[in-house]
Amino acid sequence: MLALLVFLPLAAFLAILLGVPARLTAVGVSAFNLVLGVSAAGTWHCSCWSFSLPVLEKPALHLAFGFPDGMSVIMVLLTVIVTLAAVLSGTAPAGREKLYFGSSLLISGGALGAFAATDLFFFYAFHELALIPTFLMIGMLGRGDRRAAAWKITIYLGLGSIVLLAGLVWLANLTGTYDMGKMVLVRTHTIDPAAQKGIAALLLVGFGTLVSLFPFHSWAAPAYASAPAPVAMLHAGVLKKFGLYGLLRLAIPLVPHGLQAWLTPLLILLLGNVLWVGFVTISQKRLDGMLGNSSVMHMGYIFLAIAALIAFPANPLAQPAAIVLMFAHGVSIALLFGLADRIERSTGTLDLSDMGGLAKSAPKLAFLFGIAAMAAIGLPGLANFAGEILVFLAAFWSYNGQAGLGPVQIACIFSLWGVVISAVYMLRAYRNIFQGRSVKTTESAADLTLSEQIPQGPSVKTTESAADLTLAEQIPALLLVLALVAVGLYPNLLLNLLK
Repeated sequence: MLALLVFLPLAAFLAILLGVPARLTAVGVSAFNLVLGVSAAGTWHCSCWSFSLPVLEKPALHLAFGFPDGMSVIMVLLTVIVTLAAVLSGTAPAGREKLYFGSSLLISGGALGAFAATDLFFFYAFHELALIPTFLMIGMLGRGDRRAAAWKITIYLGLGSIVLLAGLVWLANLTGTYDMGKMVLVRTHTIDPAAQKGIAALLLVGFGTLVSLFPFHSWAAPAYASAPAPVAMLHAGVLKKFGLYGLLRLAIPLVPHGLQAWLTPLLILLLGNVLWVGFVTISQKRLDGMLGNSSVMHMGYIFLAIAALIAFPANPLAQPAAIVLMFAHGVSIALLFGLADRIERSTGTLDLSDMGGLAKSAPKLAFLFGIAAMAAIGLPGLANFAGEILVFLAAFWSYNGQAGLGPVQIACIFSLWGVVISAVYMLRAYRNIFQGRSVKTTESAADLTLSEQIPQGPSVKTTESAADLTLAEQIPALLLVLALVAVGLYPNLLLNLLK
């Protein structure tokens, strides 16, 4: 069953290339996978979700999938939810439907393969597979300076993947296996502390680059701002969680002493995500740039939970906190990018200063964007709040009043300012887009042909006549809102999977 979940999007991608209807195939496969993913969440202990096919004898490689614990289930569930919303959102350029929908399925299949793989080789390979359509979609169908953004993300993530590969191969050589379950069973007694420190450094830099850990983060915001809606939704919402998943799945159980040696630098870097990138986010003038930087900023909170787990491996709150916030962030940022694409198609701009009063003509869009914005801020009742409050509680789990504040607690106190920063840029963006008076926007002469520039001058658009969401456009947004509200009101939907 799990192999079907992984390979169905990949088979659909090939079918689309051969000429079957692209959108219909993508929506049908994504909906079917959502049903499978929800079924997996309820029955993941069943052996029917295990699959193994020998590929190579020496070294022993198996195309193997399984659910070693609830973390994999939650990541698969996140992937299938966001995938269906992504293929239902946005509009494919004329003549590019195959590339548009096929690439979305390929990204989804790669992410599912990475989260479900139990063999180290395929864990890495499926993630790299998902990066290929990401690069192509940004470079070919993106907006703005898309080629520069595509090259930047390619170089950054390519280098990060090489560093990560070195750490994974080193780890496999020392443990003597590529089976991730057996690697964890071997644990630390075969890896000396010096080697652990070196491996931990490689894994932190490799996984950290893929997650946009400060200062390896500058690829993310331009890439998301240039990317088509499904790519931004799938990469920011799903694929970027691969690095965090890898740290929790491999680094923490296998090289705990090595990670503890790098705890202080990690705390400094995650504060860079929360504070430095947070202030950069406040300064953004365009909605896409603001959302891209916001996504980078919120990675700092998840790294704070990981740091709490590194500092105190017995901490029972740290790993659940990281996983719940990974899910919540993935859903909320996908919702924001999907709605931002709809705003651009309605108004012709994403410049915050060029919009205003959109709530008057598009109240449904305003309502759904408001829920997404409140989730990103951490409003109680939505999933992000559940994740963030768990992160802060995890950071203070080991607090001892007599010993005073430790490094993790100090980092947590500084990170709390990120809540204020998030409120500033999100509420300001909502006010500029949806409240106040409508603002007329003028197309630049560069957007017009030569014949249009001379006799006609610039054309004028206004948000007063912007169309509201149709029923079909509301469906993907409501799917994501439902996930945010369900987990926000009852976090045990996810936490029970981690027991």
